[in-house]
Amino acid sequence: MLKPLGDRVIIEVAKEEEKTISGIVLPGSAQEKPQTGSVIAVGEGRVLENGSTVALSVHVGDTVLFEKYAGTEVKYDGKEYLVVKEHDIVAVID
Repeated sequence: MLKPLGDRVIIEVAKEEEKTISGIVLPGSAQEKPQTGSVIAVGEGRVLENGSTVALSVHVGDTVLFEKYAGTEVKYDGKEYLVVKEHDIVAVID
Protein backbone atom coordinates (compact mmCIF):
# COMPACT_ATOMS: atom_id res chain seq x y z
CA MET A 1 0.00 0.00 0.00
CA LEU A 2 1.02 3.59 -0.52
CA LYS A 3 2.41 5.43 2.51
CA PRO A 4 2.21 9.23 2.36
CA LEU A 5 5.05 11.37 3.68
CA GLY A 6 4.82 14.35 6.03
CA ASP A 7 1.44 16.05 6.14
CA ARG A 8 0.02 14.29 3.08
CA VAL A 9 -3.14 12.18 3.03
CA ILE A 10 -4.24 9.52 0.51
CA ILE A 11 -7.94 9.65 -0.35
CA GLU A 12 -10.09 7.23 -2.30
CA VAL A 13 -12.40 9.63 -4.13
CA ALA A 14 -16.13 8.89 -4.00
CA LYS A 15 -17.74 8.15 -7.35
CA GLU A 16 -20.34 10.68 -8.38
CA GLU A 17 -23.70 9.74 -9.88
CA GLU A 18 -23.61 9.62 -13.68
CA LYS A 19 -27.30 10.51 -14.10
CA THR A 20 -29.21 13.64 -13.26
CA ILE A 21 -32.38 13.52 -11.15
CA SER A 22 -34.44 13.52 -14.34
CA GLY A 23 -32.54 10.47 -15.65
CA ILE A 24 -30.23 12.13 -18.19
CA VAL A 25 -26.90 10.32 -18.42
CA LEU A 26 -23.95 12.72 -18.22
CA PRO A 27 -20.70 12.11 -20.11
CA GLY A 28 -17.48 12.21 -18.07
CA SER A 29 -16.51 15.62 -19.47
CA ALA A 30 -19.77 17.20 -18.24
CA GLN A 31 -19.58 15.86 -14.70
CA GLU A 32 -18.25 17.92 -11.85
CA LYS A 33 -15.12 16.69 -10.12
CA PRO A 34 -16.08 14.97 -6.84
CA GLN A 35 -14.98 16.66 -3.62
CA THR A 36 -15.52 13.89 -1.06
CA GLY A 37 -13.69 10.69 -0.32
CA SER A 38 -12.48 8.22 2.26
CA VAL A 39 -9.05 8.53 3.91
CA ILE A 40 -6.96 5.45 3.09
CA ALA A 41 -3.61 6.46 4.65
CA VAL A 42 -2.06 9.43 6.50
CA GLY A 43 1.51 10.64 6.87
CA GLU A 44 3.43 11.08 10.13
CA GLY A 45 2.50 14.75 10.43
CA ARG A 46 3.80 18.24 9.76
CA VAL A 47 7.33 19.01 10.96
CA LEU A 48 7.69 22.38 12.69
CA GLU A 49 10.75 24.63 12.49
CA ASN A 50 11.94 23.45 15.92
CA GLY A 51 11.97 19.84 14.68
CA SER A 52 8.87 18.59 16.52
CA THR A 53 6.08 16.84 14.63
CA VAL A 54 2.39 17.80 14.78
CA ALA A 55 0.05 14.85 14.19
CA LEU A 56 -2.61 15.15 11.49
CA SER A 57 -6.21 15.83 12.50
CA VAL A 58 -7.68 13.26 10.07
CA HIS A 59 -7.51 9.50 10.52
CA VAL A 60 -7.79 6.42 8.32
CA GLY A 61 -11.47 5.72 7.61
CA ASP A 62 -12.65 9.34 7.89
CA THR A 63 -14.87 10.68 5.12
CA VAL A 64 -13.57 14.10 4.13
CA LEU A 65 -14.46 17.08 1.97
CA PHE A 66 -11.49 18.53 0.08
CA GLU A 67 -10.85 21.51 -2.19
CA LYS A 68 -12.04 21.09 -5.75
CA TYR A 69 -8.69 21.13 -7.59
CA ALA A 70 -6.46 19.91 -4.77
CA GLY A 71 -3.92 17.15 -4.82
CA THR A 72 -2.29 14.77 -7.24
CA GLU A 73 -4.16 11.90 -8.86
CA VAL A 74 -2.31 8.56 -8.78
CA LYS A 75 -3.11 5.03 -9.91
CA TYR A 76 -1.92 2.15 -7.74
CA ASP A 77 -2.84 -1.51 -8.00
CA GLY A 78 -5.66 -0.76 -10.47
CA LYS A 79 -7.36 1.89 -8.29
CA GLU A 80 -7.30 5.66 -8.49
CA TYR A 81 -6.36 7.74 -5.45
CA LEU A 82 -5.81 11.40 -4.65
CA VAL A 83 -2.80 12.55 -2.61
CA VAL A 84 -3.46 15.88 -0.86
CA LYS A 85 -1.83 17.95 1.85
CA GLU A 86 -3.76 18.24 5.08
CA HIS A 87 -4.49 21.96 4.54
CA ASP A 88 -6.40 21.03 1.33
CA ILE A 89 -8.94 19.10 3.44
CA VAL A 90 -11.85 21.38 4.29
CA ALA A 91 -13.93 19.21 6.65
CA VAL A 92 -14.51 15.75 8.09
CA ILE A 93 -18.01 14.43 7.37
CA ASP A 94 -19.73 12.60 10.25
